[in-house]
Amino acid sequence: MSQTYEAEQRELEAEVIRLQEEIEVQETQIQNTEKFIQKSSQYVGIEELTPYVLHELVKAIYVDAPDKSSGKRRQHIHIQYDGLGFIPMNELLTSEKA
Repeated sequence: MSQTYEAEQRELEAEVIRLQEEIEVQETQIQNTEKFIQKSSQYVGIEELTPYVLHELVKAIYVDAPDKSSGKRRQHIHIQYDGLGFIPMNELLTSEKA
């Protein structure tokens, strides 16, 4: 009985460590999101995307090679936002419609 108790105790200690690491990651994401919101709030009404604004909000832009397998030329673009990482385009379009 004491062996099962000790094994359960080790599992619970490992789970606590894993959950603490997950909390730290989520807190970092929250801080990064808040920083991004603060930066982007000053550009809410802009009508033109300037190099300065782009540099402030975007970390990198990746353009995939064109794909013509469907008969139409398709090319995927991935934007890595500063502090947020990648946001899938379908998520952006969904939130825009809401």
